[in-house]
Amino acid sequence: MEINKDLIAASSTPIVLAILAEEDSYGYAILKRVRELSGGRMEWTDGMLYPVLHRLERHSQVVARWEVAESGRRRKYYRITSQGRAQLAEERRQWQAVDATLRSIWRVLSLPVPANHPASAAPLPQGA
Repeated sequence: MEINKDLIAASSTPIVLAILAEEDSYGYAILKRVRELSGGRMEWTDGMLYPVLHRLERHSQVVARWEVAESGRRRKYYRITSQGRAQLAEERRQWQAVDATLRSIWRVLSLPVPANHPASAAPLPQGA
């Protein structure tokens, strides 16, 4: 299944902030984590990720630092700030409202989720 580019763009901020809330990370590792967490349904590119990280940095929601890896290669690590954590909480509230609204609309309009759709296999955990 290919996810609409508008949905990918809209979800990029909360996804990146959530990953960085888990631990500090660098670009390639963030791309890999998105792929893992999405079960391979989201394949981000450098060209999509770095503008998000730079915007978050401009808005003081993340800070960056350079480190040298064991391989000797320099990596730019990103860390979520308190402003970033506040933004993540707000993004989560908004996404929960959108999710609840869509679920309600689909239920009221009796639009079934296809049997082979991932959402039909397992319900979301409470508060997710």
